[in-house]
Amino acid sequence: MSEVKTKAIAAKEAATRMSYISTQMKNNVLLKMAENLESNKDEILKANKIDLENLAKKPGYTKAFHDRLELTAERITDMAEGLKEIQNLPDPVGEVISMWKRPNELEVGQVRVPLGVIGIIYEARPNVTVDAAGLAIKAGNAVILRGSSEAIESNKVLVKILKNACMESGLSEGTVSLIEDTDRAAAQELMQLNEYLDVLIPRGGSSLIKSVVENSTVPVIQTGEGICHTYIDKETDVDMAVKIAFNAKTNRPGVCNAMETLLVHKDISREVLPKIVKLLEEANVEVRGCAATREITPQAAPADEEDWRTEYLDLILSIRVVDSLDEAIEHINKYGTKHSEAIVTTSYNRSRKFMAQIDAAAVYVNVSTRYTDGNEFGLGAEMGISTQKLHARGPMGLKALTSIKYVIYGDGQIK
Repeated sequence: MSEVKTKAIAAKEAATRMSYISTQMKNNVLLKMAENLESNKDEILKANKIDLENLAKKPGYTKAFHDRLELTAERITDMAEGLKEIQNLPDPVGEVISMWKRPNELEVGQVRVPLGVIGIIYEARPNVTVDAAGLAIKAGNAVILRGSSEAIESNKVLVKILKNACMESGLSEGTVSLIEDTDRAAAQELMQLNEYLDVLIPRGGSSLIKSVVENSTVPVIQTGEGICHTYIDKETDVDMAVKIAFNAKTNRPGVCNAMETLLVHKDISREVLPKIVKLLEEANVEVRGCAATREITPQAAPADEEDWRTEYLDLILSIRVVDSLDEAIEHINKYGTKHSEAIVTTSYNRSRKFMAQIDAAAVYVNVSTRYTDGNEFGLGAEMGISTQKLHARGPMGLKALTSIKYVIYGDGQIK
């Protein structure tokens, strides 16, 4: 029997028990996981160093990719703190969503229940390993993790630590598991295990997500790439607009909620563009612009149609000057990926129009798109950011990892 199927069977068995364990037991597991991460930092960093050394031998990887892969003592502490934050969140399992009485005296209710076995296929971000395990457990699920080959040594150590915490706390070994086979065939097999998996979540670049959506027979919650925009309106606070745009691009350019395209209203462009481009150049950002942008800031390289469709995940930004708010909205709805979009404006009415007409999981007024994050929204960590509209949308916290069960109470009614 293959590694994938063996671990899927174990996860299915673990999920049955996870569906009814107490909140206290879940919380004990999460605290034990956090404790074990802190006490095994040296082992984690040693494994991560191997991954980083292997990455250095391969061409074509950006600094942003390296940053996503790299672990530090501080980042490990942050992962442990994230587990503690999940532990402090209310347990969603068993929550009565609604209850009503029918004319025949039947009482019908909706109760929140775990999804069951969650599979997650993701790229080189070891923190996802910990976040996914913590969220799955608090929501009463078992989880099968399949990370990328670039992070395999880090993930093996992390999952060993998390798995030990589960078993030390009385949970089944299959509660958290890692597919260690990094061959694509293993991922393909996971996508077909409808008998054991209840849902599959891809988290990564567009090619990974496309592959899972097209090949999986297991139901998929689709997280999307982030071609995120900031639109600076003609009615705006220029200093605030420049600050927000600069942060959205440079804070962490390799993450999905970083800005990839800046739109500027023509009436404010000659005041805004020189200021923002100067700051971007000082931060080593490569600026690509439309003809109007290059007329004002000729140091910008030409932008073409492909730039509007590109998630750079790097210190690259495309800029377009637009004639109106309507043109900005049209551009975003055409080229955006329904992730995170922002307007910077002092006009209430124009902000309301933007929020109403932009189709995205998160829409901001006078805020950097970098805030699209489960922790920032008060959800604890996140399993990913869903850009679809069925079941879950936006940062996927605990409630997104549950389903609904109808419960019906009666007093002998028959039909």
